[in-house]
Amino acid sequence: MNSYLALGIAIVGEVIATTALKSSDSFTRLVPSIITVIGYGVALYFLTVTMETIPTGVAYAIWSGLGIVLITVASYFVHGQKIDLMGMVGMALIVAGVAVLNLLSKSAGH
Repeated sequence: MNSYLALGIAIVGEVIATTALKSSDSFTRLVPSIITVIGYGVALYFLTVTMETIPTGVAYAIWSGLGIVLITVASYFVHGQKIDLMGMVGMALIVAGVAVLNLLSKSAGH
């Protein structure tokens, strides 16, 4: 399996799980709780697949950086979380950092 596809699946799994985690009300609601557990299981499994070929630091930086941005966007739509200008600037800096690490850094294994 392509490592970046596995990483994409890991990120999507984490975003779904974290979004459902808020909806689980501290694991008192069954369906969101089940989605949370399955989502994190999928995320961690595919993160391990990713780390077979992508260095750990790079994989984790991409996973966590893009996860932060996507969870914030999902929270905006699902939970009505507000995103202000400085929040958007911060997320843009995270995406820029992930892009620099992945595209320009020698530690990305290119």
